[in-house]
Amino acid sequence: MKIYSWNVNGLRAVIRKGTFQDFVDEYQPDILCIQETKAKQGQAEIDLPEYEEIWNSAERAGYSGTAIFTKVKPISTRNDLPTEVVFKDEFGDPLTEGRVLTAEFEKFYLVNVYTPNSKNALERLKLRHESWDPEFLKYLKALEKTKPVVVCGDFNAAHEEIDIARPRTNHHSAGFTDEERRGITNLVKAGLVDTFRSLHPEEVRYTWWSHWGQARANNVGWRIDYFFVSKSLLPNLKAAEIYENVMGSDHCPISIDLEF
Repeated sequence: MKIYSWNVNGLRAVIRKGTFQDFVDEYQPDILCIQETKAKQGQAEIDLPEYEEIWNSAERAGYSGTAIFTKVKPISTRNDLPTEVVFKDEFGDPLTEGRVLTAEFEKFYLVNVYTPNSKNALERLKLRHESWDPEFLKYLKALEKTKPVVVCGDFNAAHEEIDIARPRTNHHSAGFTDEERRGITNLVKAGLVDTFRSLHPEEVRYTWWSHWGQARANNVGWRIDYFFVSKSLLPNLKAAEIYENVMGSDHCPISIDLEF
């Protein structure tokens, strides 16, 4: 089973560029998780008749959102985190941004996440560090009580210095603060495995590049998109890849191959 994840930074935009359809046609994912759809179901012209579409869109138009396209019919799906968990933004308003989408399959739960960005002035860092990261981890561990978990998406943080081209100059930047990095460390300590780093411990590869300064052309990037799996799925993990040559977004797709 080949599962892909891609922050498309606007599904309608990447479809207009032709890169979305080309990507699906070439790689034929069994399941494709996308983040930052910036659209509601029906707003994007998608020609994928063999896939079931599952959406969790933000209330705010043209913002955030997640979706799953799957050839394998899920047993059940759920939007967002449990209803008793209510996140509020920096203005005190509830976050209704379509950031978590869960699909249950026979062998595992698949959780597609678009983690809130701490923003340049770090105004969302407290929300993320004190609320989002611990509640999200609690949710994953609750799912694991039933069956293993596969979690993928844009975590908006580079974990270690190997995961960022310029660690020294970004130590206090959004996406590489101690607090954000600790959130990923806590996932790993809780028994979730970073699939790419597990199979490629020394490889320097990135999944996101700034629009500024020809960052992508010069490969000045960050690895902020991940697949984590429960340790019990490690024997099933056959590959973990990054597709830097797939264009259309400031992120590139990533994938894992699970064999059952």
